[in-house]
Amino acid sequence: MADMLVRLYDLPDHSGLVAELRRTGVEIRPALAAEKHIVMDWVRHEFGLGWASECDKAMANTPVSCLLAIEDGRIVGFACHEAACRDFLGPMGVTPAARGRGIGRALLWSALRAMAASGYAYAIVGDAGPADFYAKAVGAEPIPNSKPGFYRGMLKT
Repeated sequence: MADMLVRLYDLPDHSGLVAELRRTGVEIRPALAAEKHIVMDWVRHEFGLGWASECDKAMANTPVSCLLAIEDGRIVGFACHEAACRDFLGPMGVTPAARGRGIGRALLWSALRAMAASGYAYAIVGDAGPADFYAKAVGAEPIPNSKPGFYRGMLKT
């Protein structure tokens, strides 16, 4: 998959979605350093070792650059930035049972807002999986000639 570019200075406003999710019991917030072992176990179990490795890097950043979606005291989604490299968004994911409720869009928007607040004008979605999701949610556009991109030559297990 190609990388995608997002204009952070031109993000659609999804604050209403974040507020609505909060009213329904889903909180979007940064992970706490003390939760690292819980977050890492969850990401490893739900999405695999590769994403867990990148999440580990996001958890080591100051401030932590991993956002969580929490419902009933449990993680249902996450979004990292500044993990694989600077100005990269990802990995991010939502458990299958929680999909279709806007949690992914809320996590995406919240992570991109954090990147904008740290001074970036653009964000790169590395090796964007569901390209249509990113295009519709935040106007992301494919970066020409970015496949295989940053991840080329990555070790395989």
